Amino acid sequence: MRTSALVYTLYFIKNSGHASWQKIKLKKVLVGKTKTPNMKSKIKMKRVGNIFQQVISIENLMVADELARIGKAKCRGVLAHDKNREQNILKLHDLLKSKTYKTSAYEDFTIIEKKERLISRLPYYPDRIVHHAIINICAPLWRKIYTKDTHACIRGEGTHGAYRRIKAAMRDKEGTRYCLKIDIKKFYPSIDHEILKAIIRKKIKDEDLLWLLDEIIDSHSGLPIGNYTSQYFANLYLSYFDHYVKEVLGVKYYDRYADDIVFFASSKDILHGILESVKAYLKNNLSLMLNDNYQIFPVADTHKDRRGRGVDYVGYVFYHSEIRIRKYIKKNLCRKAAKINQYNLDYRHYVAKICGWLGYIKYTKSNSLLMKIVDSRHYEQIYKKLWKR
Repeated sequence: MRTSALVYTLYFIKNSGHASWQKIKLKKVLVGKTKTPNMKSKIKMKRVGNIFQQVISIENLMVADELARIGKAKCRGVLAHDKNREQNILKLHDLLKSKTYKTSAYEDFTIIEKKERLISRLPYYPDRIVHHAIINICAPLWRKIYTKDTHACIRGEGTHGAYRRIKAAMRDKEGTRYCLKIDIKKFYPSIDHEILKAIIRKKIKDEDLLWLLDEIIDSHSGLPIGNYTSQYFANLYLSYFDHYVKEVLGVKYYDRYADDIVFFASSKDILHGILESVKAYLKNNLSLMLNDNYQIFPVADTHKDRRGRGVDYVGYVFYHSEIRIRKYIKKNLCRKAAKINQYNLDYRHYVAKICGWLGYIKYTKSNSLLMKIVDSRHYEQIYKKLWKR
């Protein structure tokens, strides 16, 4: 399976011994072929060392600074950092090199998106830059651990990667007659630091890098929602669980996006057995509990089929013979389109406002919905963008 990775080529000019910011070039390339290791090869996988210097190098910190500011160029933290940008990066490099870096104080606030969430935010400098610097180097290493059944925080996967997996599974109607849908109770706050550190040490042996990772992990209880590293740590935390499901339980049709998990089988009895095994593994190995709202149900053929229902997962509702957009996503898209239709936006700016939702329309072939909600001036161009490339 081919996987895409970011390779960063930096051109910088020496100026009194320091790197200049005049020329920075980010380049995306497709590299090689990688195989997801099975359980045995993963256990024997060589641990990686001597990568701390790559993480803290001025070049990587410069790239991290560029990536961390995407979409935030006018934010207060970025503007304050830019007043002394070169010196800040050099100072951060020295802090990391001398291992005197400490995580800043968190700012906590609450947001409500269907349910209330506590967000813990760190300053842009130095913390968010450090987090991006770590992920630049570590994410490709951790990618080798994952099975093909997980999609969060993996370049080229995401929700559309999960869509492709479930769509393919649905072709086997007998093997996906029933679905078990689960999620983990208070997943991020419940992550055990010592277990997470042990999982990280299965792949990384660089003591200096482990010091930095431990510093970030121990800076907050559980994993704070808001840290860039948290989503990667959370995905890694369940990576060996994925192997348990596939290689020990032998589940053919299984998929995970963060802590949203679905299993398919030909009978309810099989899924009840899987459920009990999963509960025991999560409790005994990861100190996690499932929410009580788990569901085992027959999968319907279409949305009109009353003998079952669709699988609501990653923004889609999957049936054996069709795929529809989740009602909540559809409602938000209609509201967004109605709002921006009031302004006389050109095509480029119009599409930028709704591009996050266009994938749902494309993959569910919802041309009739597209025709109803988008500005008629841009409909034809958007239609060609989605289906006539």
